[in-house]
Amino acid sequence: MAHIDDPQTQRANTAYIKTAMDAPMLEKDHELDLARRWRDKRDEKALHEMVSSYTRLVVAMASKFRNYGLPLGDLIQEGNIGLMQAAERFDPERDLRFSTYATWWIRAAIQDYVLRNWSIVRTGTTAAQKSLFFNLRRLRAQIEKNGKSLDDEGREFIANDLGVKTKEVESMEQRLSGGDSSLNARLSEESDEEWQSFLADERPNPEEVVVGTKDAQTRSAWLNQALGGLSDREQTIIRKRHLGDEVVTLETLGKGLGISKERVRQLEARALDKLKTSINDMVEDKGDLFLEG
Repeated sequence: MAHIDDPQTQRANTAYIKTAMDAPMLEKDHELDLARRWRDKRDEKALHEMVSSYTRLVVAMASKFRNYGLPLGDLIQEGNIGLMQAAERFDPERDLRFSTYATWWIRAAIQDYVLRNWSIVRTGTTAAQKSLFFNLRRLRAQIEKNGKSLDDEGREFIANDLGVKTKEVESMEQRLSGGDSSLNARLSEESDEEWQSFLADERPNPEEVVVGTKDAQTRSAWLNQALGGLSDREQTIIRKRHLGDEVVTLETLGKGLGISKERVRQLEARALDKLKTSINDMVEDKGDLFLEG
């Protein structure tokens, strides 16, 4: 859906565009002189004159992206950011016109803005996906111009042309053909029910939360009581090896306890057997030891 600005915004856009188009064109030598003054002396007047003369490029580029339903003023402002980035990086010694160099930066800035704001769902992350987003309509129009519909063969052609998978073409085609929908939207004009009312809540219900908390507390009590039957050294090994956020290696524990790595392994195995026996003696129903999935 195309964005429609309010009358005041339209007037402001029109005035800005007229100012941009009325800005004088720069001769090559004068343009390079301005670029050098900005690069070497940080002359802001030189920067302003150079950038103002090429705002027309921003307006022209922004107009090409109006069919994505975003405000023209926002597209122009993003393009201006790209223009400023180009001015900051432009090397006047390369014997290249600033307009040629700046066009890439302007387009890139506007494209990034479109990708960020066209949908609340992130549209493209890789360079190939971005190319697909901005070229799918053009390639589809070429196919349909020859009296064909976008069938599997056409999707395969687009995928090969842009270097993406056919499934990505199908997915992007669906994204471009539909829009974002609000979960607060009503199912119909006759109904007061919203779409979000039919989303299942997969979180545990209050009863399951209470039972789970009680069970966790019970298992913790069993474990602490069983640990009390171990020696101080055995407790240290079990806590460091199995109850901490990070597992401590046998070698590290051995150095700390003044024993060999193999001795730590033996003590760990003996302590685990003691814990198992102790907890089994405490629990009547062995099923209570396992967490429900």
